[in-house]
Amino acid sequence: MRRWFSTVRTGLSRALKDYKDSAGSAAPPRSGSPGEAMKLEELVDTALVRKARAAIHSRDDETFAEQLRIATIAAPTGEERARAAYIARRFVSMGLVNTTIDRVGNVLGTLPGWGCEPGADHSPVVVSAHLDTIFPVGTPINLRREENRVYAPGITDNSRGVAALLRVAETLIETDCRLRHPLVFVATVGEEGLGDLRGVKYLFRRGSGFEETAAFIAIDGAGSTRIIHSAIGARRLRFTIVGSGGHSWGDRGMASPSIAMGAAIARLVELAPDRGSAVNAGRLGGGTSVNAIPSDCWCEVDLRARNGGRLEVLERQTRELFEEATREETRRSGWGVPLECRVERIGDRPCGETPAGNPLVCAAVAATRFLGETPDLGASSTDANVPISLGIPAIAIGAGGYGGGVHTHSEWYDNTNGARGIERALLITLAAAGLRPVDQLSVARASTTE
Repeated sequence: MRRWFSTVRTGLSRALKDYKDSAGSAAPPRSGSPGEAMKLEELVDTALVRKARAAIHSRDDETFAEQLRIATIAAPTGEERARAAYIARRFVSMGLVNTTIDRVGNVLGTLPGWGCEPGADHSPVVVSAHLDTIFPVGTPINLRREENRVYAPGITDNSRGVAALLRVAETLIETDCRLRHPLVFVATVGEEGLGDLRGVKYLFRRGSGFEETAAFIAIDGAGSTRIIHSAIGARRLRFTIVGSGGHSWGDRGMASPSIAMGAAIARLVELAPDRGSAVNAGRLGGGTSVNAIPSDCWCEVDLRARNGGRLEVLERQTRELFEEATREETRRSGWGVPLECRVERIGDRPCGETPAGNPLVCAAVAATRFLGETPDLGASSTDANVPISLGIPAIAIGAGGYGGGVHTHSEWYDNTNGARGIERALLITLAAAGLRPVDQLSVARASTTE
């Protein structure tokens, strides 16, 4: 272990130089953002942090076993209660305080010990991982091992992230780290699909107390290099085309909802000609029999873009496309009840960006390089979308190891270098929350015992 730390330390000088250079040109953080707390060079060689980093590696097998346990607790979007109850018990047993399950099902717990030291900041830092998976109720969850890989639905997304959340929290408690900011750990619900970021939206609702959050770090999936700082916005629309329906032979020629729907879907590809946006018809259905013209059919469409203006245009164009396809099919038929196109917005994920020069992103870059990895700044749609859209510095990171087949029944995880990703999450969390100087800690603790 000592040799491994010595090896990665050789990259520290370059990482910290790059960190300082980039931080020097960063835009001023939002009021209440971490700023001064994010000095990685003041963290990595303190005795407490060395102890915490070593603990993460020494307990890697325990973390992996925890991940496997979590994976076997089904948590479809909207049905996360069993997994949430397990996480709540773990929060309590490890010593997080004020543990609660909120109205929508999020599990929250706070690191103990904040608030007695001079100079403490009241704006919280939030570390999160989403509980839910895309797999519906009744999906078999059978762990299957092949060499270094374990296969199971949700094993990477997001059983790995939840296990990492627990390990970071438990490590900070066991090493008695005291921070400048309150540190709140949150296992969220409703991140996937039609969950529409329900948990994190509730967390940041007006009047929740989290409006002045200093930084938000989502742990999502595997990997030790990616830093998601750009939030891809998404609109989810459900189109339903309605007609009278009829017999496939006796009413041949009647305007058909399925023909109109098919024509609209075929033209969707025309709406996203560049890599800055995407359109997908994810689910569709309707009809009652192969030999009947359906009276209705439906399709759920996912629209994504990097900025809100482009997303608005995409939604308008998509609505117009389905309405025009509906009118064209009615005109083609010339008889029967005119088709009607109905649309419902079933999801709305905000977009935005935490600038690459923001202290939180700079700290994540420096931590990644310190561990000998090459940072990969990117864009995605995660729980971080919501705080980013509110102007709160936020990122999403992986939890180490390697994964693949995500959102399929062949999803897999390989724990090679798994601890490295959790160590990175720990360093970023400490950079955001700010470790109290040892001399101040000693004075503060002495004053509480007199």
